[in-house]
Amino acid sequence: MTLPVVETARAKVNLALHVLGRRADGYHEIDSAVAFTEAGDVLTVLAEQGSGLRLSVSGPFAGDVPTGEDNLVCKAHALLSQCLNLPAMTVRLEKNLPVAAGIGGGSADAAAAIRAMLRAAGASLPPDTLNAIALKLGADVPVCLRQQACRMQGIGEILSALPHLPAPALVLVNPGVPCETASVFSVLGLARGQVHGSGLPPDTADKWRNDLTEPAIRIQPVIGEVLGLMRQQEKLTAVRMSGSGSTCFGLAASLDDAQEAARELRMLQPGWWVLASRLS
Repeated sequence: MTLPVVETARAKVNLALHVLGRRADGYHEIDSAVAFTEAGDVLTVLAEQGSGLRLSVSGPFAGDVPTGEDNLVCKAHALLSQCLNLPAMTVRLEKNLPVAAGIGGGSADAAAAIRAMLRAAGASLPPDTLNAIALKLGADVPVCLRQQACRMQGIGEILSALPHLPAPALVLVNPGVPCETASVFSVLGLARGQVHGSGLPPDTADKWRNDLTEPAIRIQPVIGEVLGLMRQQEKLTAVRMSGSGSTCFGLAASLDDAQEAARELRMLQPGWWVLASRLS
């Protein structure tokens, strides 16, 4: 057993999210281009007496995070414990990413917990077992487990390499309101078996889109204000919403350009969460 173990749960950004339709079983088929920022939550695993898991949460968004069995870190521990004899551990989660924000905060935490707990136990699992555990925790957890740029298809379980990113940096902006994924898909309103849209264009990112934008704006109209303000920034391109919202992004030609745009946005809206980061 090697402790302490530290893992960063980097923010996930859906550079595109095309909804292809809704399956007969109720799940939505998607085609998404996913990348990750350098910044994220920080998860630390420490030794604990006795057995089981003790979770504590700190950081600017700690108040929005449940610490009981519903927390995805706790759920990850429970599922791994069915496959491995995990040591007793304390997990300290530094919550730097906003919650219910479309950037995979909870999913990234769950994936970081899996990586950290395996390292703490000095153990490994077959890839198929690991992916099955990740998918049980949520559709975004498999890609967050990889924490590399991917094309994500199916309901999130089909991952392939995304060799070229459309930009090296970006700005993320969250207006401080949650946007629950289930509610956004409900507003999208697809019936079981209904076809919706086309997949990612094979040769260009110019026609990438996020099909959940309009439903999310209906739930949280301020998302439209975020997109409008970001589109006024000369240093930002391809301004879109990530995931099911409410975080929006704008791509930048360099980290310097991203930081300049972020400074301007903080001045215009000091109450919003704004982050400039490299993209990978």
